[in-house]
Amino acid sequence: MSARKPPTQAEVDTALVPVAAWLDDEREKPSRPEVAAAVRATARYLAAQHPGGAVEVRVPPYVAVQCIEGLNHRRGTPPNVVETDPRTWLLLATGRLSWADALANAAVHTSGSRADLSGVLPIIKQ
Repeated sequence: MSARKPPTQAEVDTALVPVAAWLDDEREKPSRPEVAAAVRATARYLAAQHPGGAVEVRVPPYVAVQCIEGLNHRRGTPPNVVETDPRTWLLLATGRLSWADALANAAVHTSGSRADLSGVLPIIKQ
């Protein structure tokens, strides 16, 4: 299995264009491929900007990435997991939703002592 090249900021910006109005509650949900592209690009960009294996970020059904320096997870259920839905992830990644608000609204599920992304989000400010 070959290593995937991480997206550039320009590629992330391009992937976010079709979903921006949806994130701002100005239109209906974009197509599944548009949402998938935006979710994958932003999650992989996070992993490239904050490499490591201490935290696994899951945005089902589109992507799971490992990031943040620390002990690497190799097998089984990781000790530090962040999981959320695609729209919430994109809101967090673009700074439209704060980490604290997402936790308060139970829009993000975390486990483990290192499963706090408040210091690395947002990754793209729109």
